[in-house]
Amino acid sequence: FGVTPPPAPAPVAAPAPAPARSYLVFFDWDKATLTDRARMIIREAAENSTHVQYTQIEVNGYTDTSGKPSYNQRLSVRRAENVAAELVRDGVPRNAIAIHGFGETHLLVPTGPGVREPQNRRVEIIIH
Repeated sequence: FGVTPPPAPAPVAAPAPAPARSYLVFFDWDKATLTDRARMIIREAAENSTHVQYTQIEVNGYTDTSGKPSYNQRLSVRRAENVAAELVRDGVPRNAIAIHGFGETHLLVPTGPGVREPQNRRVEIIIH
């Protein structure tokens, strides 16, 4: 009698990576200083980053369209750097953070030039 071998086990797919989590921190006009509310949001992001396996944390700074584009670019970087520094104070390893400043590009609320739009003055923390 011929014995047939059992079928090969089906390949098991690797688990899908967890979806990215995003946090928004807003800033006063022409400021890069963190408010108490901003610190709470950053602390929450830092704490949540310890509960998931992540490969990188992006810290992306943005501005509204008031001011010159070159100034806004520098301001967006300062905002992102301040948020990243707070994440480090809250226990996130510095080498896990990528900082980007986008100035007045990628507006959350589309506006024309020279508009002070509070929702565009932000840093987005993305945990991948």
